[in-house]
Amino acid sequence: MSATPLLETVGLSRTFPGVRALDGVDFRLFPGEVHTLMGQNGAGKSTLINVLTGVHEPEAGEIRLAGRSVRFSTPQEAEAAGIQTLYQEVNLCPNLSVAENIFAGRQPRKRGLIDWKTIHRRAAEALAQLNLSLDVTQSLDTYPIAMQQMVAIARAVSVDARILILDEPTSSLDEGEVARLFEVLRKLKASGIAILFVTHFLEQTYAISDRITVMRNGEREGEYLAADLPVQTLVAKMVGLQNAGERLAQAEAPHHDDAAASTQAPYLAAQGVARRGVLNPLDLEVQPGKILGLAGLLGSGRTETARLLFGADKADAGAVRIDGKTVKLSSPRDAVKHGMAYCPEDRKKEGIVADLSIRENIVLALQAQLGWWRMIGRARQREIANQYIAQLGIKARDAEQPIGLLSGGNQQKVLLARWLATEPRLLILDEPTRGIDVAAKFEIMDRVRALCAKGLGILFISSEISEVVRVSDRIAVLRDRRKVAELAGASRSEHEVYNLIAGDRR
Repeated sequence: MSATPLLETVGLSRTFPGVRALDGVDFRLFPGEVHTLMGQNGAGKSTLINVLTGVHEPEAGEIRLAGRSVRFSTPQEAEAAGIQTLYQEVNLCPNLSVAENIFAGRQPRKRGLIDWKTIHRRAAEALAQLNLSLDVTQSLDTYPIAMQQMVAIARAVSVDARILILDEPTSSLDEGEVARLFEVLRKLKASGIAILFVTHFLEQTYAISDRITVMRNGEREGEYLAADLPVQTLVAKMVGLQNAGERLAQAEAPHHDDAAASTQAPYLAAQGVARRGVLNPLDLEVQPGKILGLAGLLGSGRTETARLLFGADKADAGAVRIDGKTVKLSSPRDAVKHGMAYCPEDRKKEGIVADLSIRENIVLALQAQLGWWRMIGRARQREIANQYIAQLGIKARDAEQPIGLLSGGNQQKVLLARWLATEPRLLILDEPTRGIDVAAKFEIMDRVRALCAKGLGILFISSEISEVVRVSDRIAVLRDRRKVAELAGASRSEHEVYNLIAGDRR
C-alpha cells in the first residue's frame, strides 16, 4: 500500500440549517485499499461523500487529490478527476442495454455514426476484467440488481476511475451476491484502485476492509486498521457507549416479571418470516401487556422486521399467527383489521400530514378503519382529539393547530394518539424518541409503559441500546439482517446486548 494518500481531506466542515453535518473532518484514502466509513444515521457519512464528489461544496477545510488541492463544484468535475460513485440505488438507465449503459455519453463513432460493434466489444472487455460474462446487447433491467451493480462498476473501470465510492451497495443483495461483489472489489483493489465503502453491516465491514474510519455526530471519531479494531470497540465508538452507560445509570427500569411473561400466550407469533435480500428468517413473539425490544445497529433489520409484520412490505417466507391462528398480512389494512398499529421511524415522511390539523391527524387511522363512507362527525373528531391531547400531554394551542407547527416530541405524541384511537392490541414503535429532547423522551416512554400495564403489547425499536434495555421485558438482538439472540431476566443488560451485536469477534 502506498505511503501517500490518493485522496485526503483536512478540517472539512459543512453546515446545513440547524445542523453541523461535518465538523473539521480529516480523512485519508490510499490507493489499493478498501476503506470503510462506519457510523450511525446522521453521523456525517453521506455528507462527506457528497462533499468529496461535488454535490456540496465545503464551507471550510481542504480536499487533496494526489497531493494537489482540489474543489469540485459538480459531480461531473469529480468524475473527470477519476472519482466514480455508486449509490444504493443503481444510477443507470434500465431501459438501455448493458453496453449502452457502460458507454453512455461517450460512445465511440465511425464516419459520424455510433460504432455499435466497437461498443459491444469494449463493453464485453470491461465486464471480462471483472470476470463477468453478460450479453451486453440485452436491456439492463433483464438482469438482477446484483448484476446491475456490476455493470455500474464496469462503467467506472472503463473510464479509468482512480477512486471508487460505494454507498450502501449491498443493501438489496443476498449473501451470494455480496460474496461475488467482494470478489470484484478485491480484484479492483489489487489493480491499485482506491475504494471507499459505506455499509452498516459489521460482518461485511470485516470481510472487505483494510481500514475503517468511524464518524459520530459529524466528526471523525478515529481512523483504524481493521485488523487492529475489535468489533466490540467499533460498536462502542459508533454509538458512544460511555454516554449510553451514563444515561442508563440515571434511569434504571423496575424489574420486569419475566416468569409471568414466559408463560403468557403470545398475541402475535412470527415464525420464519423473511424477505429475500432484506431479512433472513426470523422468529418473534409479542405478548399482551409486554414490551419486546428490537436491538441492533442501523441496517441490522429492525425497521425491515416492523414493516414485514405490519404488511407495509410483503414477506416471501414464513407465517404469522395472531391469537394462535395463521393470518395473511398483505397490507397495512390487513394488519389494522387484526388490531395492529405502527408508528414509523420517519414521522415527517411516513407519519404526520404536516398541513393538516392535530385533530385531523389524530382521527386519520380511525376514519380509515371505519371506512370513508362512515364519516366521523366534526364534533366527535374534536372530542377524540381533545381526549388524547389531555391524556398524552400534547402541548398545543388547540386541536385545530397545524401539526407541522408542533415540536418533534409533540408530533410524536400526536402519532401515538392516532393509533391509540383505533384501540390496538399491538403497537409497533420504530424510533419513537428520535430527534426529541430528553424530557419528552422519558415522558413518551412513561406513557408507553402505562399502556402496557393495561394489556397493550408493544414491539419497541430504538437505536439507543440503553433505552431498549430500560423499557423492554425481552430483547431480540439483530445483526446483519438476522436475529442472533433473545434476552430476558438477568441477561437483559446493555453490556450483553453490545456483545451480541458485535458477535464473536475479539
